[in-house]
Amino acid sequence: MEPINVLTSTAVPLPLPNIDTDQIIPKQFLKRIERTGYGDFLFYDWRYNLDSPAKEPNPDFVLNKPEYKGSQILIAEKNFGCGSSREHAAWAINQYGFRAVIAPTFADIFFSNAGKNGIILVRLSEDDVKTLLDRSTKNSKHEITINLEAQTVTDNEGFSAHFDIDPFRKYCLINGLDDIGLTLRHVADLDKFEAKHDKEFWSAPKGAM
Repeated sequence: MEPINVLTSTAVPLPLPNIDTDQIIPKQFLKRIERTGYGDFLFYDWRYNLDSPAKEPNPDFVLNKPEYKGSQILIAEKNFGCGSSREHAAWAINQYGFRAVIAPTFADIFFSNAGKNGIILVRLSEDDVKTLLDRSTKNSKHEITINLEAQTVTDNEGFSAHFDIDPFRKYCLINGLDDIGLTLRHVADLDKFEAKHDKEFWSAPKGAM
């Protein structure tokens, strides 16, 4: 997992509440056996005109607007990530290129999955989120800075707010540690335990050979 601390980027405004995981990554893509490439299917039903034979991109959807290309921050309304617990939703957001999502509230399971996949989830008040949504909608060059160490969100128009985050999740994000990375920090101790366990329980008794 890539470490992240200070992120400065333009933001994609998605002013909708209750965006569920089936909209983030539709169910037909869960059958894929790979764990990569999900960014191509993020918000698939909104990004493409499904009634057209070639499924052309929907020019009215914000992700298809060239002025928002390359933005690493997504802003949405309350209860983002509700619905099923599919971790694919976090994969799709991360692999599309978003490193952070700002919203008033997040669904609990999505909140956990996102943190384990290197995504900063920033909870701000509804008024603060509305301010950022309005500014990014009116100006695609509106720039936001998220400082994870300081737990602050600022922008290039004078906005400033503090956000709360679990200290353990903050530590993991700053140091780029997912569950596997956390385990590998103890590999030497694990090797010692396995060697001791094998010697005590699997060595042949004296005289058995």
